[in-house]
Amino acid sequence: MKIAHYDSPAQLARCFALMQELRFKLTDQAAFVAQAQRQQAQGYRLAGIEQHGKPVALAGYRLQENFIHGRFCYVDDLVTSSATRSEGFGATLLNALAELAREQGCGRMVLDTAISNQRAQHFYQRVGYTALGLHFYRDLAEGEKS
Repeated sequence: MKIAHYDSPAQLARCFALMQELRFKLTDQAAFVAQAQRQQAQGYRLAGIEQHGKPVALAGYRLQENFIHGRFCYVDDLVTSSATRSEGFGATLLNALAELAREQGCGRMVLDTAISNQRAQHFYQRVGYTALGLHFYRDLAEGEKS
């Protein structure tokens, strides 16, 4: 299967409906495209697999480096259309990104999933990923915490 990259505003717009299946807060296609373009300026890429001329699996990713992982590929978003789940598109896409990451000198793939998302956790374990730790965040809109 050939992996496509979606870079232009028109290409990104084609991905909106599928990305909504993962990111429920997305409600406006133009806002999605604008945010994806801002993220592209920070190294974000959107890759996917198409079937019948339409994206059926998407992965947003970035090639990064830090002291924890060295050079690595971080997967921001991974979604397969509800109509094509369990057909291997997600695993195929992750494997293609791993190959791309290896070619770019990365030694690790990294992603996050919600603690409550056991279905995704089982999938990631099945395709060779290991849970390393918990991801913490702080919402700055809530004000100061002591």
